[in-house]
Amino acid sequence: MSTLDSMFTYSSVLEASDWTAGAFLIDAVTGVVVWSDVLYRIHGYQRGEVVPTVELVLAHKHPGDRAKIRELHTDLAEVGGYFSSYHRLIDSRQRERRVLTTGEAVLDANGRLFSITGIMVDLTSTVRAETERAARDAVAGAVRARAVIERAVGILMGRLSIGADAAFALLCVHSNHTNKKLAAIASQLVGLAEDARNAAVLTAFIHDLQRHTAHAAAERRGRPSEGLA
Repeated sequence: MSTLDSMFTYSSVLEASDWTAGAFLIDAVTGVVVWSDVLYRIHGYQRGEVVPTVELVLAHKHPGDRAKIRELHTDLAEVGGYFSSYHRLIDSRQRERRVLTTGEAVLDANGRLFSITGIMVDLTSTVRAETERAARDAVAGAVRARAVIERAVGILMGRLSIGADAAFALLCVHSNHTNKKLAAIASQLVGLAEDARNAAVLTAFIHDLQRHTAHAAAERRGRPSEGLA
């Protein structure tokens, strides 16, 4: 069974040492279950510490996924074929792992389950790395958005001789009116202000900000907003 340890893997976000995948074989005739060394490690063991069985495999499944895994095993025993399952398992140290299992169930000539072979990929580190990267990107994006909004507020303060709160309100009202993100509006304003050739367009853009704010104020007062064009 040494071939079970001949695994070639690749991850775009992890080092090779962090990327684990193991193989397994379930002999349905004899009941023997064979794990590769990596599969022992995924379950929190070293080879020789336990004897893998179908019952042990199911016992390590997360309680929330165990019923579906049992159902999948029953279906495979009846019809065979290829399968794939993304689920959680709890290793011997009570650590939750996210795994992807794929393989094939083979039936004999009489339609009875003969064997199940496949691989289990431990995606725990990948999911964690992707989540952390997404969080970092979100924070970085928020910082960038805040910076450009502050620049837009400064431009409006200088052009209209108003305070920071009033300038920010102009951007917010325009955002609500046009259904555009605040950062996108601020970026547009900053882009226009950075090129002197856009002076006329910038003036018109700022006029739109003021017009939408005036309309919104009139609506709040319950009066028509004629003459605010």
